[in-house]
Amino acid sequence: MDIVFDRRGEGPPLVLLHGIGHRRQGWSPVLDLLAAERDVIAVDLPGFGESPPLPDGTPYTLDSAIGVLAAAFADLGLDRPHIAGNSLGGLFALEAADRGLVSSATVLSPAGFFNAAELRYASSVLRASRLGARVPDAVLTRLARSPRRRAAMFGMIYGRPDLMDLEALTGDARAMRDAAGFEPTLRAGRATRFAGSCADVPVTIAWGTKDRLLLRSQAVRAQRRLPHARFVWLEGCGHVPMADDPPQVARVLLDGSAHPLLGARPETAAS
Repeated sequence: MDIVFDRRGEGPPLVLLHGIGHRRQGWSPVLDLLAAERDVIAVDLPGFGESPPLPDGTPYTLDSAIGVLAAAFADLGLDRPHIAGNSLGGLFALEAADRGLVSSATVLSPAGFFNAAELRYASSVLRASRLGARVPDAVLTRLARSPRRRAAMFGMIYGRPDLMDLEALTGDARAMRDAAGFEPTLRAGRATRFAGSCADVPVTIAWGTKDRLLLRSQAVRAQRRLPHARFVWLEGCGHVPMADDPPQVARVLLDGSAHPLLGARPETAAS
């Protein structure tokens, strides 16, 4: 299937995956910083942003997502690129690393480490955010102009929504509202946890100190699951941290992908 992406920069390839209900433009605050040292490819996941949904009858599972990623790598001429992901994209990035498809994985508040109660809480917050975005565009823009209302509307997702451009905020809200993959992905998440080890791939886990969606207990769980991973707290950042502190987030992504590209492992990639 066709995946929409933006590509810029030179250097080792670094693929960027957004979270549920988000879009590739969420990486814009750090894109130029990354492109100075990497060949950066920011993609819209299937059913999000401008990428079409998965074909009818195809479930929104980890296997489906990794199959789409592997095909996209082949189409783009990428052989085990570095990968980074936020939230749902972080879970996909870890799964790609565990299956030997990438040379490193840097994940920002990755999904897949919640218990049942934490998942219910996060799902409720996400659905409420999506419901709030269903007002007419003119109303959405007017509401987002107010600092108090902006914090109420977006503060569960971003640590510093006051720093974000109005057009970026409203565009993100519309992307969540219109995402065909939102509900099937959320439903699939009920039975989805990360159970791998990423034993042969360098992993960096970063978590915002102001993440109100995936809480600190999940950060601890992620560290226990992947004890060899490098762990970083993103000071002052929320669940989607790229606009909260672009230099800090870009440095974590560059450091996390500062490893030699690994050779192909076709027997693993095909599993």
